[in-house]
Amino acid sequence: MEEMKLTLEVVTPDRQVVHDQVDSVQLPGLDGELGILPGHAPLLTELGTGVLSFQKGTETRYATALGGFAEVLGDRVIVLAERSELAEEIDLGRAEAARQRALKRLHEKSGEIDFQRATLALQRSLTRIQVAPRVRTRRPTGPLEREISSQPTGTPK
Repeated sequence: MEEMKLTLEVVTPDRQVVHDQVDSVQLPGLDGELGILPGHAPLLTELGTGVLSFQKGTETRYATALGGFAEVLGDRVIVLAERSELAEEIDLGRAEAARQRALKRLHEKSGEIDFQRATLALQRSLTRIQVAPRVRTRRPTGPLEREISSQPTGTPK
């Protein structure tokens, strides 16, 4: 019997970010994380700002999902994001600079500051900072891999 897969499509107004066959998807919904497996009940939901991840075999890939909508149709997940980028595409220095600008705006006492806009900018920058280091990770699959991955970095084995 063939293993069931999901077709994942992540698109923004500018481009297609992902189009792939995957085993599972995790999305940031407005009220929390959504886990999607093949055969999931049909669903249409608004996305929050957060981490989108997808599993393909032993590999997990990460991207940002910065607003938008997701539709699940059994074997297909379509994400229509306002903005999205894969972990390997994120410029961490630029994300940190955006975080600093947003914090500065929020701490200003000026009456002209758009608090909601500054808060959203801060959320977006923090999501990028959270996702950037997660470039193509593999999950442990056997006892040896679990033992190796549980070793602290820099500790002799």
